[in-house]
Amino acid sequence: MGQYAGRGVHGQTVETIAGRILSGQLPEGATLDLGALQHEFDVSLTVMREALRVLAAKGMIDARPKRGTFVRPRADWSLLDADVLRWQFGQRAEPGLFTDLHDLRTIVEPGAARLAAVRRTDQDLARLDAGLTQMSAAADPAAAVVADLAFHRLLLATTHNELLVRMEVVIETGLAERDRIVHGVLAADDPVPSHRAVVDAIRAQDPDRAALAMEELLLKAVADVAKAW
Repeated sequence: MGQYAGRGVHGQTVETIAGRILSGQLPEGATLDLGALQHEFDVSLTVMREALRVLAAKGMIDARPKRGTFVRPRADWSLLDADVLRWQFGQRAEPGLFTDLHDLRTIVEPGAARLAAVRRTDQDLARLDAGLTQMSAAADPAAAVVADLAFHRLLLATTHNELLVRMEVVIETGLAERDRIVHGVLAADDPVPSHRAVVDAIRAQDPDRAALAMEELLLKAVADVAKAW
């Protein structure tokens, strides 16, 4: 499902209702008054139905005869959907959400680094080196975020595992918010050495060292979030 940010009145309607669900303003089991919402947002019935269809596809709402449209239990939500993740972080993300992200990254990225060390090609190495150059050249926090996201995307791509590559949607969404908070609060340090350690181990085709270097990078990442919080 594509992202809807900034896509006119339709996207705004989707995101406003999603925000109310995520904040608890519309709690699990709550029935949506479609007429009231249509009047509040001043949108056509077609726009409202399309917005609700998006949220239904993400598991957040459902509609039943005699019951109407209602908020589904959180356990039914597509929590790995890029939009749902982005909306959660946009709702003033709680520390627990970053803890969940760190747990996921700790499971996925050291293993990805290990696999990358075995499967990397010369072309992969060239791309990772270019990623380090981009990181080194980042002149402001926004550029630093872009470079960091690009590097971790390249790392997953170097595994040559399509399922791992798809994890970039989850990791990037949370990582972007993590970077935004950290770079906006803490004095910037040089991220290149810790990332270069991962690349050097991949270049040397040393899986254990690659995994360890990534684990050390992630420990620093979680420490930065704790400081920024």
